[in-house]
Amino acid sequence: MRHPLTALVPLVLAASVAAEPMPVSLEQYGGGWRLLRGGEPYEVRGAGVDGVDFEALAARGGNSLRTWAADIPGRSAQEVLDAAHALGLTVSLCLNIARERHGFDYDDPAAVAQQFEEAKATVLKYKDHPALLTWVIGNELNYDYQNPAVYDAVNDIAAMIHELDGNHPATTTTAGVSESLLKDIETRAPELDFLSVQLYGDLFNLPKYLKEYGYEGAYFITEWGAIGHWEMPATPWGAPIEQTSTEKARTYKKAFDRVIAPDRTQLVGNYVFLWGQKQERTPTWYGLFTDQGEATEAVDVMSYIWTGAWPENRAPQVLSMTLDRRPSGAGIILSANRTYAARMRVKDPDGDTLTWRWSVKPESRTQAHGGDLEAVPPDLPGVVKDLGKGRVEVSTALPTGAYRLFGYASDGKGSAAHANIPFFIR
Repeated sequence: MRHPLTALVPLVLAASVAAEPMPVSLEQYGGGWRLLRGGEPYEVRGAGVDGVDFEALAARGGNSLRTWAADIPGRSAQEVLDAAHALGLTVSLCLNIARERHGFDYDDPAAVAQQFEEAKATVLKYKDHPALLTWVIGNELNYDYQNPAVYDAVNDIAAMIHELDGNHPATTTTAGVSESLLKDIETRAPELDFLSVQLYGDLFNLPKYLKEYGYEGAYFITEWGAIGHWEMPATPWGAPIEQTSTEKARTYKKAFDRVIAPDRTQLVGNYVFLWGQKQERTPTWYGLFTDQGEATEAVDVMSYIWTGAWPENRAPQVLSMTLDRRPSGAGIILSANRTYAARMRVKDPDGDTLTWRWSVKPESRTQAHGGDLEAVPPDLPGVVKDLGKGRVEVSTALPTGAYRLFGYASDGKGSAAHANIPFFIR
């Protein structure tokens, strides 16, 4: 792996940042690494963005965003870069490289060549944009991979980037990290300038992994946040038990304080996941915002991390949630055709009046992995009777099976808390 970009030559700030690229590179400094932009040290305060206006990120103190493809839903890469630049944000722009688990054959030279040309066209089109920070060559290409030739293709694209664009480093993201993976990347993709890793609950083991595997280069953490659904305990019927929005906020703060902030040697940037909302096992698991666009307590935490101050309006905080007087981890089995009481206790640090919304959904049966697109299970009408002040009655006049009760408490000022409980009707 190249450390860093070609030679460590001085960088000259472009005369007109509105029309010319802003040079970015890595340099060895103080026994470690640092990222330079325009010749000055650049600390990435980043987020993976999906579905939320970039203004929200800038307003909370973020300075960079990453994508999972050049074009994102609703915005072309040009629009992403232009909007980011207008707000003073930078962009780690992802080249959408095919994954072996989706059927791409890295032993097919014609397919690999076509993909290379598509990546080349994107690089040529956007390489001089002043908001561009780094090139990300594919996302989690190691997820369920068998053919290490994928990293030969990554190396060819990285070499092409260095030939066409001397102003921006190239990386690739990995799902987790292992000794064999690092060996594949270091031997097959030496043109990469640095590594980008993505971990959730396992993030707390990252310092140990890097030391054990002998990795001494620079790296980004391009996804981190809530503990993964595969890492949490599950009910007897296999439904993962989700933390409340407040418990997740504590996880974000703990991860930053224990892993991200202490590494001033190799870690040169991070992107929290997810500055937006998505369905992945549940509609609330990974998004820092609700499906209504409301900020959760984790957004407050990131604002504090990025600015050193808590926002003026704080999000509501979950104290507890119960169904039939039992908490989420109790493996709640209910009898059919009955009514059960549920309660969600929430406090608002600012004393705001809270409004509530509730829903029951069938448990997701998706077999998607690695963040692939999932359908949102529908709300089931007539199942929840709102009694006010965080109390409801849940009817079990439903077919036998697995369900989940969701509760949201909104402060009327753009912030909300949420929690859910999986249950089974027998």
